[in-house]
Amino acid sequence: MKIPREIINGIYIFLGIAAFFLLMEVLNLAHLFYLRLLNVLIIFYGVNRTLKMNLADGKNSFVPNAISAMVTSFTGVVISIVALLIYSYAKGGDQYVKSLSEAFMFGGEPSVATYTLCLFFEGTASCIIVTLLLMLYWNNKYKAD
Repeated sequence: MKIPREIINGIYIFLGIAAFFLLMEVLNLAHLFYLRLLNVLIIFYGVNRTLKMNLADGKNSFVPNAISAMVTSFTGVVISIVALLIYSYAKGGDQYVKSLSEAFMFGGEPSVATYTLCLFFEGTASCIIVTLLLMLYWNNKYKAD
């Protein structure tokens, strides 16, 4: 059974995000919230890779490629959030999330579930934005419906 490229590239997005955040923690840069925004570049890479592969295979219809891009980015974000959920509980649960929320833009004292749910919505929004931007970038490669 062949694994779809959307899932494979979604896993690449997850691995890139995981490595980026672990590197930030090792270098003691996790408190710099603006560095966290760079994970969008990793999502751009994975989605762009999927679109390039689709075009190389002759798949040049707009809507299927948009769905493929969305599935790729959403896969990467969902796996990353599940990994963050597991990692948060391994590092101390709510106490760990409180230390994250101090450096990030959260108010109050969020629980692990609240924090991951908010990141899920943020990740979903970034999936949509990245997909739309890359579909606009590659627009001249797709045939009109």
